Amino acid sequence: MPSAVSPTGAKSSAARPAVVELRRVQLKFGRAEIHRNISLSIHKGEGVTILGPSGTGKTLILKLVAGLLKPTRGEVSVFGQQIAAATELELAPVRARIGFLFQGAALFDSLTVFENIAYPLREGGVTDEAQIISTVAAELARVGLPGIELKLPGQLSGGQKKRVALARALVRRPELILFDEPTTGLDPTATRLIDDLIVALRSEFGLTTIAVTHDIASARRISERWIMVDSGVVIADGPANEVAVNCQNVKNFISGNWKDY
Repeated sequence: MPSAVSPTGAKSSAARPAVVELRRVQLKFGRAEIHRNISLSIHKGEGVTILGPSGTGKTLILKLVAGLLKPTRGEVSVFGQQIAAATELELAPVRARIGFLFQGAALFDSLTVFENIAYPLREGGVTDEAQIISTVAAELARVGLPGIELKLPGQLSGGQKKRVALARALVRRPELILFDEPTTGLDPTATRLIDDLIVALRSEFGLTTIAVTHDIASARRISERWIMVDSGVVIADGPANEVAVNCQNVKNFISGNWKDY
């Protein structure tokens, strides 16, 4: 495995409260150990991208943060609450503060765009139909897709599906959004549009964003900090413009010269 690099963290984050903390996290499925000892802290307002070779469990880190998986060992804290052993009832208020944009958008194919975006509102207890209608319209306008409420997902392009999914993730005003390969399969124009939306939303709402992507150009645009994982541990962590130049592991990865040691 590549030699480890001591985490530096984003320099400006020290004074911000930690939104996500993983401490000595191990994740195993049977005998297969995915994460051996993952420790990291992500602070309010940061834009972070998790990098690493395929199969290193980057998406699984997002699922640990969302409480969709429980670690085999270690601690996972989100908004200051320990969630590793939390019940579904205890997780509900934490998840209400998190938006998740899945790799394939994960829209309900049988529901209209309106019903897809309204779904989290209804699940959250909103019953005022006028409020739901206005909120859905506002979020579609925010992502540049006004007036498509009655379309079905099958009538949308890949980029449009991602933007609808982003509108759905935003509808309950989360404080943290998790992005799993947000631009996979999109053309360069659609990719840039999604990247610009992520940056604008973080600026407008002070969101904390954590992305997993193999698109290095996108990672440069949407994140100020990179965390690289391999062989079950964090091997680099710091400001993106610094680790891209000073960390040999990251340099090898982004240049296409990565080797599994």
